[in-house]
Amino acid sequence: MTNQKRPTHRILIVDDEVAIRRLNTEILTGSGYQVDTAEDVASAWERIQFIKYHLIITDHAMPKATGVELLKKMHAARMDMPVIMSAAIVPYEDFARSPWLQPTAILLKPYVTTELLKTVKNVLRATTGLHNGARLPL
Repeated sequence: MTNQKRPTHRILIVDDEVAIRRLNTEILTGSGYQVDTAEDVASAWERIQFIKYHLIITDHAMPKATGVELLKKMHAARMDMPVIMSAAIVPYEDFARSPWLQPTAILLKPYVTTELLKTVKNVLRATTGLHNGARLPL
């Protein structure tokens, strides 16, 4: 029997708080995921122009631009990528006005490690293989 490694999924974490980026990175890399980080929407946008991600986990309340603004940019560019939004206060009004901006999942802050891992696993299980109609390389 050969010992084949399971392909990893590439995840981008977007959060202005260094401690949250670091903790989420440790949790996800420890679970076998490949993780990149961005401290704001501008940095995230730059990364997703050149790197294909299986999943983006974005904070909503960031100083320069919000998670909803990242979703708007992605929608305008026709980027069909799963997004988990983490938020203490969920922007339900924005989602009601623009239902196409609804993220794939929402993590209410504060959340625990098991919630993060379960949500990531569920979203990836439901969406891996679907990216603009084509399979992403793993």
